[in-house]
Amino acid sequence: MKVLLINGSPKGKTSNSLKLAFSFIEGVCDAIDNKEDFVVDELNLATMNISPCKGCFVCWKNTPGVCCMKDDMQTVIEKELEADMVVWSFPLYYFNVPGLLKNLIDRQLPMVLPFMSENESDLGSGGHDSRYDLKGLKHVLISTCGFYSAEGNYDSVTRMFDHFLGQDNYETIFCGQGELFRVKELSQRTGEYLEIVKKAGSEYIKGKISDSTKDDLKKLLYPKDVFEKMADASWGVSKETGEKEAEDLVFTKQMAALYNKEAYDGKDRVLEMNYTDLGKTYQIKLGKDGSEVFTDKSLEATTVIDTPYEVWLAISRGEISGTEALGKKMYKVNGDFSLMINWDKFFGASDVKPKESTSKVKEEKTASMATMLIPWIAFWIAVSINPTIGALITMVICAFVPLIMGKHKFVIWDRLSIAIVAVLSLVAAITKQGDLITTIGYAVFGLVWLTSCLFKEPLCATYVKSSYGGESAYKNPLFMKTNYILAAAWGVLYLLTATWTFILKGMGFGVATIIINNLVPILMGMFTAWFVNFYPAHLAKG
Repeated sequence: MKVLLINGSPKGKTSNSLKLAFSFIEGVCDAIDNKEDFVVDELNLATMNISPCKGCFVCWKNTPGVCCMKDDMQTVIEKELEADMVVWSFPLYYFNVPGLLKNLIDRQLPMVLPFMSENESDLGSGGHDSRYDLKGLKHVLISTCGFYSAEGNYDSVTRMFDHFLGQDNYETIFCGQGELFRVKELSQRTGEYLEIVKKAGSEYIKGKISDSTKDDLKKLLYPKDVFEKMADASWGVSKETGEKEAEDLVFTKQMAALYNKEAYDGKDRVLEMNYTDLGKTYQIKLGKDGSEVFTDKSLEATTVIDTPYEVWLAISRGEISGTEALGKKMYKVNGDFSLMINWDKFFGASDVKPKESTSKVKEEKTASMATMLIPWIAFWIAVSINPTIGALITMVICAFVPLIMGKHKFVIWDRLSIAIVAVLSLVAAITKQGDLITTIGYAVFGLVWLTSCLFKEPLCATYVKSSYGGESAYKNPLFMKTNYILAAAWGVLYLLTATWTFILKGMGFGVATIIINNLVPILMGMFTAWFVNFYPAHLAKG
């Protein structure tokens, strides 16, 4: 299969539309069986010599099918005739194609016959038949524009292509907010869109682009107000005075534009960005109506970020994780740390991302601590009441836990807990020593927590990492330190529980022991909830 990619952008290889075209072609390649015969021929019009048509009609009268001008256009026509698919990639310039591409389109005159033909469509009052049999040739138009939406801006483009390709004889992918594809700081969002374009390519070559994919392609990258704020700031010129603005101010304004006002929780916030290497400070007010940047430090900050400008720039581009950089003390945070914890919610503009139901993203299973705890809880309750019957009940529960918790991912601590509890239950049933075995169970449970601190993944981190970026959470020193401390604390608590349980029950304080053993984990849970907020914020202050 031969694909001819015509890049009609004056920007050449740096074209934003070209990024979409490459993704589409990649999708086509992925979907075909014979990849060895898949060839892509790319023509960058910005580097080619294609003169404007003279309108001399020599290609009709004197040398049929051959233009009198000897430039690169003859190569273009030859490649069009050899291709199985032509991908027209171009930006929208003044509501139509750029001049470079319009020259090429005009110079296609040798490809049609001079004789008038009946017009079978509602377009125009006549036409010219193709000089060649091109009925099997596929055409795809891929373009970006600078408006927040492509809707309603391509009427003159499609009207022109309707004339010489025929209505419904080509596919289109038109995307607004095109300039965002060159912004590294927004690569996560634009990357999601490029994946949808790739999917469209795979579907198209198999027959047609599905309606659900077309719906995803029409979704805005960012809401209208967010995009227009970013676009206005990108020019680096003050809207009020017309004066040129500093790069760091432009960057801060664009960051502020990403604020998702739908995340407003009734609390006004002031984020102060102190670029320590530049000696510049800006404040971003975050409220129910949106965001606003202040340069005079007139507001009382609720969250202060002290950071070198280059560090924050690298974080925004995805070159380094923000949490990883914070853990390495590359920047500091003071004040309300909840803004940092919920950063993606406040600055994610998540409402515009494709829904999983339409893009058919398979949800990955996550681990649940309940899977590990159910066997232990059953063991401590049932075996302490009746070692024989309780042991039997506990072992049945252990057998059914994988079925009960089947929608969750099974991890090593789940398997280890089920195995240990099953063995302890069996021992309790044989020895009839329910109190002693449950006391030993507390000690073993504590040792499991402490043992996990010897590995790269402390026990509690296994169950909460999905909320902190998955495997990338292990690169976050704040996350890891917090979880190592908590795992050790829970381990020590249960070793102590085993100790006082043995002593108190030996002294005849069985009821008091039950009360203490239920109250202490509740208090420890309250401490854990406080600690996971306090400790990272404490470390973030430097």
